[in-house]
Amino acid sequence: MLLVRGRAGGTELTGTIYERGERAPTFRGAPEDDAAYVWVCDEFYEVESGGSIQEIDGREIHVAFESPMPRGFDTRDQALAAAREHVRTQFSRVGVATTDVEIEVVEDAEVAADEGAPAEQDS
Repeated sequence: MLLVRGRAGGTELTGTIYERGERAPTFRGAPEDDAAYVWVCDEFYEVESGGSIQEIDGREIHVAFESPMPRGFDTRDQALAAAREHVRTQFSRVGVATTDVEIEVVEDAEVAADEGAPAEQDS
């Protein structure tokens, strides 16, 4: 399991890549069981009213969430590239420049939850 975390504007978004042999969540729209890598992460966008109020880049905005859209991939590189793009896209949907998003990949999500695993960083 890999965590892909984006940080920008004073907030963060984290999604999960389930690797070959790991059990990805099953729900409507999930990829078939034979996908080697499955990416799952929230999707959201800014709305004029309603939704949840979030502070991003020092301003309060209303954010609406969509159901996560799991996606299956054949290779780890494909899954990581899609995850990075997805995270950057979510930030851009609330007015944060994609170049301002710092991406971190946590290689061992279970260890990270307990003790802060080493992570790969890129921007």
